[in-house]
Amino acid sequence: MGVSWSQVHPDRPATTIEPDLDSLVRMLGTAEQDAAWSDRTGTGLRLIGTGLPGWRLELSGLGGGRPEFVLQSFVVTIEGPDDLADRLLVPLASAWDPDFGDVTDEDVLDALEDAGYAVGDPVIGRAGYLSPSRAARLPAALRTAGETLPDGGIVLRLAAAGDPAVVVDGYRQLRDRGALEPLPRPLTRSRL
Repeated sequence: MGVSWSQVHPDRPATTIEPDLDSLVRMLGTAEQDAAWSDRTGTGLRLIGTGLPGWRLELSGLGGGRPEFVLQSFVVTIEGPDDLADRLLVPLASAWDPDFGDVTDEDVLDALEDAGYAVGDPVIGRAGYLSPSRAARLPAALRTAGETLPDGGIVLRLAAAGDPAVVVDGYRQLRDRGALEPLPRPLTRSRL
């Protein structure tokens, strides 16, 4: 059994898609035309892959335009083996060049929200990536939990799955040192 892909739409049921380049380009063009404000806020696309037992993959992103207040983002949600997201973090950070990225789960998110995290703000989960400017603000105590990448960013591995208290402690240290400072609004750059 292979993976079946569908596109999630905000105003109608999901549609089955072929995940090839031509189809993706066509979907992005349609999404851009459908969004009245895409020239300002960017174009969003949400795809879901299912079909393998115990697996679900969701890809969603927002890019393009000239957003002043909405972060351009790419989210990869993986339901599968616990360590898969951790293994994908380095190649994704190396290929995508983000400002920050995180590996988390519902328990960690709940604990982070209780600690003051708000959706849309920079965050770190049980593992995460910090761009070079954010990595420069890393507390010395957490630097040993990291792997420095060629761009100067760092991938941190704070805790194993099921240990949200350690993640919250790391989040607070990073927040207090300014490593998780939100980008100033209106947005004038994509990285700190």
